[in-house]
Amino acid sequence: MGHHHGHSQGHGHSHGQTKNKKALFLSFLLIATFMFVEVIGGILTNSLALLSDAGHMLSDAAALGLSFFAIKLGERQATRTKSFGYRRFEIIAAALNGLTLILISLYIFNEAIQRFLDPPEVQSLGMLTIAFTGLLVNIVAAWILMRADKDENLNVRSAFLHVIGDMVGSVGAIVAALLIYFLGWGIADPIASVIVAVLVLVSGWRVMKDSIHVLMEGTPIQIEAEKVKVTLLTIPNVNQVHDLHIWSITSGMPMLSCHIAIDADGVHDTVLLQAQSILHDEFGIEHSTLQVENEETGCPNHHGSCN
Repeated sequence: MGHHHGHSQGHGHSHGQTKNKKALFLSFLLIATFMFVEVIGGILTNSLALLSDAGHMLSDAAALGLSFFAIKLGERQATRTKSFGYRRFEIIAAALNGLTLILISLYIFNEAIQRFLDPPEVQSLGMLTIAFTGLLVNIVAAWILMRADKDENLNVRSAFLHVIGDMVGSVGAIVAALLIYFLGWGIADPIASVIVAVLVLVSGWRVMKDSIHVLMEGTPIQIEAEKVKVTLLTIPNVNQVHDLHIWSITSGMPMLSCHIAIDADGVHDTVLLQAQSILHDEFGIEHSTLQVENEETGCPNHHGSCN
């Protein structure tokens, strides 16, 4: 009966985090600064489309700030009471971002309904200028985040989704301003804000769903448990793989634990080494806890049977 824990933290992860931190901080400064401009502009021009975009930008700034804080907190060393450190906070931050987005979208829907019933006067030229500037700010922020590690890191991805939604919001406000200016369609303003609200709702739901999956210890989307099991069974002298659990602490940090039953000819250390290599090279799992046991002796927690 043997037990071994394979652990190696790659240099790539910390380099990626530095890049993520920089991208999040720069985007945060950009978005937070422009958000104030948009709030003042929305009030002065009486545009709900601008104010809803500013509301989205507020959630963006909060999202980016929270994501940046989460990565900083995640760098803190593990303690005796928190053996994985504070990495999981990143996912909690992403879940809070998602929830904020959903609440903001509901608020915009409510405001838009009032405006459909009674379309107000909107200063379209001021609205157009501010919306166009907002679009440029969002393009720059999106470009910064695209160069970060957004595919691997759920937190950066949630921030990127915020910015993309914002970008579409700015486009909506531009179109509405043009329609009001040239055709006098005051109703274009609440229509644009409803489009923004739908986008905010969709991205909020996605982020929320992904982060809850991680918090519920779900199998990482990119790893198929059955495929891992089948691949481990190809190791010579391995007869069974059971009690297989795959989850992740935070984005890009998958964990695995399982029992591997070997026949009488199997050499414990050889099988262990091969299994760890497969998990690392083929599935990108650096943290694995493997228990290799002889099939005849059975395994204690299954009362002699290793099925």
